[in-house]
Amino acid sequence: MRYKIFWLSKCRVLCCVLFLWKLVFGQIHYSIPEELQLGSFVGNIAEDLGLDVKQLAARSFRIVPGPRKQYVDISLDTGILLVKESIDREEICGPSSSCVLSVSALLQNPLKLYPIAVEILDVNDNSPIFPKRQFHLEISELSTPGTRFPLEAANDPDVAINSVQTYELFPNNYFVLDVQMRDGEKMPVLVLQSSLDRETESSHKLTLIAKDGGIPVRSGTVQVLISVKDTNDNAPIFPQSVYRVSLLENAAIGTQVIKLNATDLDDGPNGKITYSLSSYNSAKAREKFSVDSKTGEIRVRGKLDYEENTVFEINIKAIDGGSDAMTGNCDVLVNIIDVNDNPPEVTLTTLSNTISEDAPVGTVVALFSATDKDSGRNGQIQCKSPIKLPFRLDSSLENYYGLIVQDPLDRENTSKYDVTVTCMDAGNTPLSSKNTIRVEISDINDNAPKFTQSLYKASVMENNDIGVSIFSISAFDPDIGLNARLKYSILKAQIHNASVSTYISINSETGVIFAQRSFDYEKLKNFQIKVEVMDSGSPPLASNVSVDVVILDQNDNVPVIVQPLVEFGSTIVETISRFAEPGYLVTKVSATDADGGQNGRLSYSIFQATHHNLFTISPDTGEIWTIRRIRSKDASKQILVILVKDNGKPSLSATVTISLSVVGGDTETFSSISGSSEDPRFSHNLSLSLVIALGVISIIFLVILIILAVKVHKSRNALGGQHCSLGSCCCLETRHSLNGIQKASRNLQIPPNYVEVFGGDPLSQRFRYESCSTLQSTKRNFITSNTCKSHADKKYVRNDSLEKDSTRMVSSECNSNSVNNKHRHICMLRNSQRIQTTLEGLDAMSGNCNVLVNTIDVNDNPPEVKLTSLSSTISEDAPVGTVTALFSAADEDLGRNEIQCQISDKLLFRLDSALKNYCVILVQHSLVRETTAEYEVTITCMNAGSPLLISEKAIRVEVLDINDNAPQFTQSLYSANIMENNVIRSSIFSIAAVDLDIGVNARLKCLIQATRIHNASVYNYVSINQETSVIFAQRSFDYEELKNL
Repeated sequence: MRYKIFWLSKCRVLCCVLFLWKLVFGQIHYSIPEELQLGSFVGNIAEDLGLDVKQLAARSFRIVPGPRKQYVDISLDTGILLVKESIDREEICGPSSSCVLSVSALLQNPLKLYPIAVEILDVNDNSPIFPKRQFHLEISELSTPGTRFPLEAANDPDVAINSVQTYELFPNNYFVLDVQMRDGEKMPVLVLQSSLDRETESSHKLTLIAKDGGIPVRSGTVQVLISVKDTNDNAPIFPQSVYRVSLLENAAIGTQVIKLNATDLDDGPNGKITYSLSSYNSAKAREKFSVDSKTGEIRVRGKLDYEENTVFEINIKAIDGGSDAMTGNCDVLVNIIDVNDNPPEVTLTTLSNTISEDAPVGTVVALFSATDKDSGRNGQIQCKSPIKLPFRLDSSLENYYGLIVQDPLDRENTSKYDVTVTCMDAGNTPLSSKNTIRVEISDINDNAPKFTQSLYKASVMENNDIGVSIFSISAFDPDIGLNARLKYSILKAQIHNASVSTYISINSETGVIFAQRSFDYEKLKNFQIKVEVMDSGSPPLASNVSVDVVILDQNDNVPVIVQPLVEFGSTIVETISRFAEPGYLVTKVSATDADGGQNGRLSYSIFQATHHNLFTISPDTGEIWTIRRIRSKDASKQILVILVKDNGKPSLSATVTISLSVVGGDTETFSSISGSSEDPRFSHNLSLSLVIALGVISIIFLVILIILAVKVHKSRNALGGQHCSLGSCCCLETRHSLNGIQKASRNLQIPPNYVEVFGGDPLSQRFRYESCSTLQSTKRNFITSNTCKSHADKKYVRNDSLEKDSTRMVSSECNSNSVNNKHRHICMLRNSQRIQTTLEGLDAMSGNCNVLVNTIDVNDNPPEVKLTSLSSTISEDAPVGTVTALFSAADEDLGRNEIQCQISDKLLFRLDSALKNYCVILVQHSLVRETTAEYEVTITCMNAGSPLLISEKAIRVEVLDINDNAPQFTQSLYSANIMENNVIRSSIFSIAAVDLDIGVNARLKCLIQATRIHNASVYNYVSINQETSVIFAQRSFDYEELKNL
C-alpha cells in the first residue's frame, strides 16, 4: 500500500514535469517505473497532443511498431497511453544507469508523426546474489590469527542505491569480515580472529549477507563452509562405553546385532577407524559373534541359545590409521531374548507300574515334574491327560503333577492303561511334549470261580477199581495269579448214612473225580454230590455245582435159583407118573438175577439129562414138559441138570439138579437120593469136588485168623486198643467185625485223606485211616494228641500244636447221635477246620462240627519304609514346598499297629502326608548351600502297638549351588607402583577376589571398566589378564607426564 501511494504521488509530479518538458522541448516525454501491471496508465497522449478523442479512430491513431516489443499502446476510446507488455528495466537496459524507451505515434488525415520518449525508472526488485551457493575453505588448524581469506562479491542487477551497498557476517568466535573496494566494487574479506582447533571444532559454517540500499532493503546470503585440517592427536572414541542390545535367540546367522560408530577427532587417515574383537572376549563370544572391520557392524556368527547363555559381553576395539595408531574400546552387552524353542520336559519322579484294581479314588499312580527351559510365558506349562481314562492329573503339589485314580478300576475289563500325558507351554506358538505312562492293573480276588456247566452228569461202571478216575469238571476264574488258582473239594454230605468222602474224592488241583470204593449197581444206582471250587485269593471266593453220578450195571451177579427151593444139597427131588402124556408139565424152574437190563435177562436150558428125548424146557419161563410117553425101558429115576444163564457179556449161569422119580400104577414110590438109581460116576465126582473145596477154604481162613489175631494182640499191648503213630501223625482204630473177629489193615500206607475201604473178598472188613494235617505239619517239632469222648461226657477234642515260634489251640466238641459204650468213636480233624465223629457199630453214623481258629495278632513286625522317589540333589533356590522324597510306610500287623512317621524338626524340611498311603518330604525353609551343603534326613516310623516297634531310614540330600553370591575383592582399595620408562606389557600388580559359590559360579573373570585418562581410553594405559587378575602396562609411563592414574 505504501508503494502504491508513493508512485501515485510520484506520477503527479511526473505529469507536471512532462507538461513542462512539452512546453520546453516540443516533444512528449513520460517516466514510469518498471514492472507496472498491464493496462497501467502511462499518459493522456491525446490531451497532451491536443487531439480530439472522437477523431482518433477515424484518423487511425496508433503506435508505430519497432524492432522491439511494443511495450505501450494507445486506447482509441480514451486517448490514453497504456502499458501493453511487462516492462523489466534490467532486461531492456541492463546495468545502464538510465533507461528510455522511444516510440512514435502515427496520425493520418493528415499524416503526422509524434515522437514519444518513455523513461523506465528502476525499482528494487532484485536481491543481491552470490555466484555460489556455498563457499568452501580449508584452513589448517595451525593458521595464525589475522590471516585473510578473500571471498567473491555478490551481484545485484538493480542500479544505484538498489545495488549492493554492504556485507555482514553472522557473529562467531573465530572469524570477522572486512569489506574492501576493488575497481569500484565492494569485496568481502574473511579474517581469522582466533586460533582453530579441529578436535574442538573440525568445521565452521559461516553465513555471509549482502544487502542493497533499496526500499525495502533486499539481501542475499551465502554459506561459508570452513574445514579445519587435522593432525593425529586423538584416539577413536565410542559414543558410549557400554551398549545394551536385545536379540532373539533364534536370530539367523548373519543377523546384524548393532552397528558401532566410533569417532576419531582426527581427520583423514588419522581418523580412519578399523574395528575388531579385542583379546578380552571369551571364546564363547568369539564363537557366536563377529564384527565388520570397516563398518563396525556386529553380526551373529553362531547359533544362539537362551538356555545356555542369557547375556554376552563383547569388547570391541577401534584403532585409527595414523602412523602412531591409537585405540578405543567399548563393551556391547547382548541380552538374549527367549523364544519358545524348547518343548516342555516331563520327568517322572515316581511311578507305580502296577496298581491294585481296588485302589481307592485318589490313589497316586505317578508323580512327575514338567519343566521348560524357556522363560516367561514360554516356560509356563499346562499338562493334561485323556479324559476317557479313569485317571486325572492333580497339580496341587507345587511344581509337580500327580496322576491320580479318578474312577474305580476293573482289571477284568482293562488290565493295563497307556496314559499319554501331554504338556504344552503358553508360547505364541505352543510347543508340547508327550509322555506315555503304562499302568498295569494288579488283580484282586473280586470274582468267584464259575463252573463251565450248571449241572454235571458222570457215569461209572460198577465194580470199578478203587481210585479210578470217574469224571473231570472244570471251572474258570476271571482273576489271575493266586486269585485264579482253583482248588476243588466235595462238600460234606451223607449218602446212605455214610460220608460222601467214602464214595468219591476229587483232585483239588485238576478237578478230576475219583472213586473211593467199588460201586455195586445193585445197591446204589446213582447219587448226587456238591463240588465246591475255591480260589486262593484273600479272602477266598467259592462256587459249587451239583454232579449227578450214575452207576452203570455190569454182569457181576450169577442167576439165583428161587424155585424149586433147594433144601438138601443142590438136588431137587420130584416125582412123575409113568403114565404122563406128552406135554405134561413136570415142574417149573424160576431164577432171579440182581443185574438189570440184558445182564438180568435169563434163559433156561437142559444142561444134562438121563434121556435127552424125554423132557424139554421153555427157555423163557423155565417150565419143564414131557416130549413123549415114559417107556418101560426108561429108568425109573431121571436126572435133569437145568442151566440158567443170563444175557450178559460174559454170560453168567447157575445150575440146579432135579431128580425125577417115575411112579406107576396105584403105588407111589419115593426113593431117596442115596438109594435112587443114578449115574454112580457123576455123583462120585461131585461129592469129591465139594469136599476138596471146603477143606482148602477152611485152611486159608484159619491161617488168616491166626495172623490177624497176633497183630491185633500186639497193637493192643502197645496203645491200648488205639493204633497211633505220632511220627506220621496218623491214627488207626480197630473195629468189631460181624463175626467178632477183629481185622487189621493189610496196607499200612496212609492215604492223603480219610478213606474207608471195602474189600471185595468175603473176608474183607472195614478199615478206617485218619490223616491228620495242619499248616505246620512239616515241622519236626509238631505234636498232635487226639482225644475223643462221647457227647454224654461233654468233653472236647483238642489238637495242640506246639511250635518254636507260636502255639495254636484248636478245640471242638464231638457230638454223636447215639452213644454205645461197646463201640468206639473216631474224631478226625480235616484240613484243620472240620471235626468228624464216626460211631463204629453195625450201622455207622457220624456227626460233624466246625472249628473256627482265630489268630490273635501281636506287634511283631516293625514298619517297613519304602522309598518310592528320591531327589538326592536339590537346588538351593528350590522354593518352599519342593518335593525331595516320596515314600510309603507299611506294617504287616493289624489293629492299633498303625504307623506314624516323623523327621527332625531342626532340619529345613518337613513331612507331609497329604497323599493317601504316601508321605512326602518337602522343603520347609529356604536353603543356603554356603551354610549347609548336605543334609542327612532320618525318617523315623513307629507303630502304635505294644511294645512300640520303630524303623529308621536315612536319606542324604545334597544342595546344589546357584550363582547367588557376587565376587568380593580381598581389599576395598589396592595401591600399585610402577617405575617410569617401564617395558610395555610388563606386569604391574595382581589383585584377588573370592566367590562363596562353587564350580562355574565361582569361576571369576576380571575386567577393567572403560574410563578415560587424559582424554585417552584406560585400555591405552593398562590391561588385565581375565583369568589370573594380573595387571599389565600397555605403554611406557613417563613420570613427568603422568604421576598416577
